[in-house]
Amino acid sequence: MTELPTGTVTFLFTDIEGSTGLLQTLGARYAAVLDEHAAIVRRAVADGGGVEVSTHGDAIFVAFRSPLAAVRAAAAAQRGLASHDWSPGPPLRVRMGIHTGEGTLGGDDYVGIDVHRAARIADAAHGGQVIVSDATRGLVEHTLPEGASLRDLGLHHLRGLTDPERLHQLVVAGLESDFPPPRTLDARPSNLPPQLTSFVGREEEITEVERLLGQTRLLTLTGPGGSGKSRLALRVAADLLPQYRDGSCFVDLAPVTDPALVPAAVANALGVPESAGRPILDEVKDHLRNRELLQVVDNFEQVAEAGPVIEELLTAAPRLRTMVTSRVVLSLRGEQEYAVPPLHVPDPGRLPLDLSALTGVEAVRLFTERAKAASPRFALTEQNAPVVAEITARLDGLPLAIELAATRTKVLTPEQILSRLKRRLSILTSGSRSLPERQRTLRAAIAWSYDLLDPVDRRLFARLSIFTGGWTFESAEAVCDPEGLGVDALDGLTSLVDKSLIRRVEPPGRPARFSMLETIREFGLEQLEDTGELEPVRRRHAEHFLGLAEEAEPHLTGKDQGEWLDRCDQEHANIRAALRWAIETGDAGRAQSAAGGLWRFWQQRGHLAEGRRWLEEVLAMPSGQGPTAARAKALAGAGGIAWWSDREASRALYGEALAIARGLGDPARLAEALYNQAFVVAAEQDVEAAARLLDESLELFRQLGDEAGAARAQVMLVVRDAMAGAWDLVVATTEEVAAIWRRLGDRLNLAFDLIWLAFAYGRAGRPDDARATALEALDLFREADDATGIALTFLDLAFLLTWEGRHEDAIRMAAVSKSHRDRAGGGPTPGFGGMLEGDPLAEAGAHLSEDAARRAWEEGLTMSVPEAVTLARGAAGR
Repeated sequence: MTELPTGTVTFLFTDIEGSTGLLQTLGARYAAVLDEHAAIVRRAVADGGGVEVSTHGDAIFVAFRSPLAAVRAAAAAQRGLASHDWSPGPPLRVRMGIHTGEGTLGGDDYVGIDVHRAARIADAAHGGQVIVSDATRGLVEHTLPEGASLRDLGLHHLRGLTDPERLHQLVVAGLESDFPPPRTLDARPSNLPPQLTSFVGREEEITEVERLLGQTRLLTLTGPGGSGKSRLALRVAADLLPQYRDGSCFVDLAPVTDPALVPAAVANALGVPESAGRPILDEVKDHLRNRELLQVVDNFEQVAEAGPVIEELLTAAPRLRTMVTSRVVLSLRGEQEYAVPPLHVPDPGRLPLDLSALTGVEAVRLFTERAKAASPRFALTEQNAPVVAEITARLDGLPLAIELAATRTKVLTPEQILSRLKRRLSILTSGSRSLPERQRTLRAAIAWSYDLLDPVDRRLFARLSIFTGGWTFESAEAVCDPEGLGVDALDGLTSLVDKSLIRRVEPPGRPARFSMLETIREFGLEQLEDTGELEPVRRRHAEHFLGLAEEAEPHLTGKDQGEWLDRCDQEHANIRAALRWAIETGDAGRAQSAAGGLWRFWQQRGHLAEGRRWLEEVLAMPSGQGPTAARAKALAGAGGIAWWSDREASRALYGEALAIARGLGDPARLAEALYNQAFVVAAEQDVEAAARLLDESLELFRQLGDEAGAARAQVMLVVRDAMAGAWDLVVATTEEVAAIWRRLGDRLNLAFDLIWLAFAYGRAGRPDDARATALEALDLFREADDATGIALTFLDLAFLLTWEGRHEDAIRMAAVSKSHRDRAGGGPTPGFGGMLEGDPLAEAGAHLSEDAARRAWEEGLTMSVPEAVTLARGAAGR
């Protein structure tokens, strides 16, 4: 064997694309094809002076002393492969990757990160493509052979590597040059959460989990809390992401305690909307049916009864694979369990003499990295290495326990940590024998870290465990009363972050949030209960978030609408817990008032089914059956949600709310109830009855000096003018009201009125004004991510386009509206008395053949929002 080059070396990896399928196609001929391929590659390598390092199956690893020689060899190999006659089988396509770096030998092979980087670059290529690293590009770009050039592919995250790599494609004259984006982590849709700390070790576990996922469609990673299940699952999912055409999806069930909410949590993670009258699980199954996707479902043990949901999804979607993390096995058909082992730890009685060997042990590496993060001056030395080794062994190699101990290096030496840890472990592992040994060890490590807190920090930590789904600084101040504990909230939170008992995250463009790992949170709740503080803190938590729900109500339509919708989304888990508390304690007034105030959030952000369930539950509370203002508010909210899916139910709910309002004698509530009831009456074509309700509502709003309420009633009254065909009057009134909304900053009502105004402009023969107005409404709805409003605007545009004679485009736009209406859960409902009444499909279809109308409809169903906007704007100048 030729001696392998060292120093600066250029590595070339090659790999046949789709080799498994090729083997199945060619059968016995595959071996001959493999040899022909290898001969072509080896001839090009030999001509370039490369040295073959190894061959694994159909993959070849080569080293070159010259980066230019590596590039020339890759180009020559691809030319040879492209010109070869592979008949009677399909053409052979080989992916190649080149990287220049440090060539360090370990035995008869190379070791080090640069070898891994070169292999990952090859993985990113498509068959027939050569991808080159930025390091190699810098060495060869000015000396490339004739007919070759480099195309910048941008920055890409490679599997298993932390920092992104700028990649370049080697373009060779006469060979294919147009390829899809590189097969990197960036090329597939994914909501995998970014990891804020390094991933240490687990190479064997990663390999085994990836192997098992290749054999089963349901893999459950089991182990006690803190064993590293979630980190391992996320790492494997990130590594395998390029292999799944439709990417990966992470479903975090940590804030979910009701098994009935699991389908909604999966739908939310996938971005699947609800549809009226249809279970959300059916929507998810339809969404996944033809997708090739890796799903990671985290923290399943607390909703184990929902296991059949996973089974149903796998049955409905044959190319879906699911990786679950759970403290218990799910016992589902086809399930493969993988018990996540602890990290490798050294035997304290038989430590290696070589420090470098000890630093290679996973548990020691984890302790060292986390200790350096806590105290940059920390270093593993000959003196403290045996102590660190014993610490990791005492902690059974549990990652969370090791991380908690390592943070103590900020104030303690490893010897001091070990001394205190020995005492704590001996005390706690002798109790609670019903727990598995590793679970007792972890609890001991958490308890030890808890015991090291000063008394004030202990109480703050326990109180913070009441939050689910995280919290903000302001919520911590309101719920945990740090001032009453004698500690500044910021100082207390910072102290707990420093000790790794809580985590701080900073969502882009949003205030910082804090959270706890579920295992630590459970421990904190136990401490809160032991001290007798659980119920009072739970009450403060509930009152805070019930108050937040009520505070949000006026903002969900105003100028800061997007901010408050996002805030409710972020705090949804805490709001659920607060509503559950109110129901369990029989506080119907608070529950009904908060749920009634949230209906616009549930409607605009696609939580219609969940909102409907909450409102039904609070309205059914025995203590909430009286004709109170809170019940009237919840009825109005339930009517508002039903408006988008079940108009008959909406009328009954609004009707009861109106009856309560009349009985209470509250003019403001009565005005609102009259206005709401007018909606469903108008939608049933009884325009005169609706007008009587609106006249009464308008008079009350004016008596109260409620300009916004009066404006809403006033604009609804244009229905009479619309029915009479007096479109100039409709335009004048709606323009006047739109000006009010602009002045008041009410974005939602402005958007809705612009839809009616655009329709009126169209009827009045002002197409340019109509189109511009509808597009402004669309912008407002898109900024709020309001699928119901987006659907309504596209329906508006469908009318406008057919009136302009663009009948095929009108049908396309109606199809776009339908797809968004489905996303919105069945809304929007038709308009009132001539306002969006009628059928643009029928109007447009009357001018087209059946085939032309069908083609236009199918095209519209697949159009994106930007494409639809471009289609609408294209009307200008026609």
